[in-house]
Amino acid sequence: QASQEELKAAYRRLCMLYHPDKHRDPELKTQAERLFNLVHQAYEVLSDPQTRAIYDIYGRRGLEMEGWEVVERKRTAAEIREEFERLQREREERRLQQRTNPKGTISVGIDATDLFDRYDEEYEDVPGSSFPQIEINKMHISQSIEAPLTSTDTAILSGNLSTQNGNGGGSINLALRRVTSAKGWGELEFGAGDLHGPLFGLKIFRNLTPRCFITTNCALQFSSRGIRPGLTTVLARNLDKNTMGYLQWRWGIQSAMNTSIVRDTKTSHFTVAMQLGIPHSFMMVSYQHKFQDEDQTRVKGSLKVGFFGTIMEYGAERKISRHSVLGATVSVGVPQGVSLKIKLNRASQTYFFPVHLTDQLLPSAVFYATVGPLVVYFAMHRLVIRPYLRAQKERELEKQRESTASDILQKKQEAEAAVRLMQESVRRIIEAEEARMGLIVVNAWYGKFVNDNSRKNEKVKVIDVTVPLQCLVKDSKLILTEASKAGLPGFYDPCVGEEKSLKVLYQFRGVLHQVMSADNEALRIPKQSHRIDADG
Repeated sequence: QASQEELKAAYRRLCMLYHPDKHRDPELKTQAERLFNLVHQAYEVLSDPQTRAIYDIYGRRGLEMEGWEVVERKRTAAEIREEFERLQREREERRLQQRTNPKGTISVGIDATDLFDRYDEEYEDVPGSSFPQIEINKMHISQSIEAPLTSTDTAILSGNLSTQNGNGGGSINLALRRVTSAKGWGELEFGAGDLHGPLFGLKIFRNLTPRCFITTNCALQFSSRGIRPGLTTVLARNLDKNTMGYLQWRWGIQSAMNTSIVRDTKTSHFTVAMQLGIPHSFMMVSYQHKFQDEDQTRVKGSLKVGFFGTIMEYGAERKISRHSVLGATVSVGVPQGVSLKIKLNRASQTYFFPVHLTDQLLPSAVFYATVGPLVVYFAMHRLVIRPYLRAQKERELEKQRESTASDILQKKQEAEAAVRLMQESVRRIIEAEEARMGLIVVNAWYGKFVNDNSRKNEKVKVIDVTVPLQCLVKDSKLILTEASKAGLPGFYDPCVGEEKSLKVLYQFRGVLHQVMSADNEALRIPKQSHRIDADG
């Protein structure tokens, strides 16, 4: 957002600092020429409204992008921005043609009731009866891919296979979706399977108002018993910033009316729902708490009461790697019994393992379903997951360091040269600040600081930036914007890919002050809150 006057002032100040004629030493003169040329190139880009608009949007790579040669030089910044967005849309459409966005689910049902519901003693003589029998009694696999045809049309191909107790079947579906406007889209669906006949469906989504939308799904299912029509309509409205209300009406084989309210905030997710229908009517309340930690831990609980009985569920989920989330839920119900449900989300794939433990309400089954997964998780996390993630992070950092080693070396040389060239200017600035009892930077460090005892084995990686910071002081003030400080004159990145901070010890009006600022955090000094308490 800098004005042309501010750019000119900064350009003049850096030119005075790096001008080759100001340095007599041959080595300093050579370094000054290189830095002076870099400053001049930057000013050429930023002083031209066209190149500045391109650079502001996409950085240096935007200046090198093909297609700008056809743009008229007299266009305004807004017109250049529109042209850039057009070129970006064209590239996005080309990328869409190559993207399939696969999604899949694998569910394996496990019958472990023999662990708790054993047969009577008369069966103990049967060979193998001394060991509990754990069986896989059902499986389900589904997969879908998307094939963008144009920027508004998409074809979706999906299929599924299911089996339970030796009987199974599958189906395949093709859907064609078109985005008709910014307010809605429509979708045609065709399907067929060995258990059901052909399926024809139509789905429509429409935003009625900025806070309200409606979805309608019509379907015709052909079977040996005739045609089975179905209709589902959902009306939704934003009740406030974090709350949605839903009304659903379903007509067909299992007709029902459902109303629900969902409140989703940064720290919690709450749902209350009620359904009246055939064959199931129920009321349901669920709550999920979101912890604000690095692993995105969530704990949840729900209670569902209906004609089918009562089900209480509780569980938790946690992020175990960059693309994986592991969760476990214990389900206790009448007459359903006790079950343990384990779910792993890996990118766009979901693996689900429902384990049925008993048909009865046994405290022992509830205890083992709750404690067992916790013990296994913490053991795996400590012995396998944490070492693996630590090694993976180290490999990524090492790879990033290798790929940027030459660039960082060049930046380091430029920074060291800039510091040497700043010495005379810094001396004059300090003399002026001392005369007015102004701002003097005593010490400043930039890089990775280790203050946490749990990370005491990690190496501190910082560089001294006292001189570059003092050089930025003007009229007893130092102002840094919200950007990485590695790009400041005299700075470079001492620890690529790791969190960095700036620590400053400075003197103002003869009193010591100290502040620690995150890498991308804005900083303005002096401030009263930075003052070091002499009594402390």
